Amino acid sequence: QVHLVESGGGLVQAGGSLRLSCAASGFTFSRSDMGWFRQAPGKEREFVAGISWGGGTTWYGDSVKGRFTISRDNTKNTVSLQMTSLKSEDTAVYYCTATPFGGASSSAQQYNSWGQGTQVTVSS
Repeated sequence: QVHLVESGGGLVQAGGSLRLSCAASGFTFSRSDMGWFRQAPGKEREFVAGISWGGGTTWYGDSVKGRFTISRDNTKNTVSLQMTSLKSEDTAVYYCTATPFGGASSSAQQYNSWGQGTQVTVSS
């Protein structure tokens, strides 16, 4: 059974930083592309960042490029999201996701496993 457990969310002031982590189990992590999505109240789920199974390729949503960095550790089955220069509009529930497909997807439909989410609140 696939398990994705996010941690590291919380309250941070605008301009600050936060690091999210996701612990994965129940599937072949080292062969799965991973991603982060977020969803703010009243808004659609938004792609944040993705990373290929080997970690050699990363891709980002336009709103976070240059501020967020995704990384992974295949020895520990974890994927992380380092968030800097946070803005109030980054406030959302952040979800860790996994996909068996390649192709650097930013579509939620391509990701078939989801964590429960962790709340990030940025105060202005």
